[in-house]
Parts: sequence; structure tokens; C-alpha cells
Amino acid sequence: LPVLEANLASERRYGSSHILAILTGQMNLAICLDQLGRRDEALVLRRETHAKEVALHGYSHERTITASYNLAVSLTTLELYDEAKTFVRGRLLPAAQVTLG
Repeated sequence: LPVLEANLASERRYGSSHILAILTGQMNLAICLDQLGRRDEALVLRRETHAKEVALHGYSHERTITASYNLAVSLTTLELYDEAKTFVRGRLLPAAQVTLG
């Protein structure tokens, strides 16, 4: 965890020119937090990453769909079923159908 946090902090110092590295670092950190049982913290990072992916690529980009899926999994893991269902039906499925067929 400390290595991932240091890596993410380092990437953030370089600014927006390394945005994809920052987003990848955030997702890696979220995975680590989730595995450590710190699911609330992982959810915060996944929400942030998803919002940035949408802003950068739009809803139908593969990276955004992956971030959407990860966010939906976090929501269900935390038993936020209503939010997960609304999110999947409203954002994830339509984008995946357009992009992936």
C-alpha cells in the first residue's frame, strides 16, 4: 500500500500530462484498499477515477466502461444495491452496448 500511495503521489506531481498514469495508479490503489478490507476508501477512489474517465473519454470509451464496472462492483460489495442497479442500468449497460455490441 505505501508503494502504491507513493507512486500515485509522484504521478500527481507531474500534472495533467500524465493523467492516464494517475488514473491507473488510482485504480491500482483502489484494488489494494479493497483487498485490505478498506472498501469505503476504495469506493471513493473508484468514484473519482470514474468521473475523470468520463470527463476525459466520455461514457462509451473502453477505459470508462472498465471504471464503470469497477465502481458497480464496489457498490454491490458495500451492499449499495439500489445505487448499483441505477448506475448499471443508467450508465454502464447503455455504454457497453454501444461500444461492445
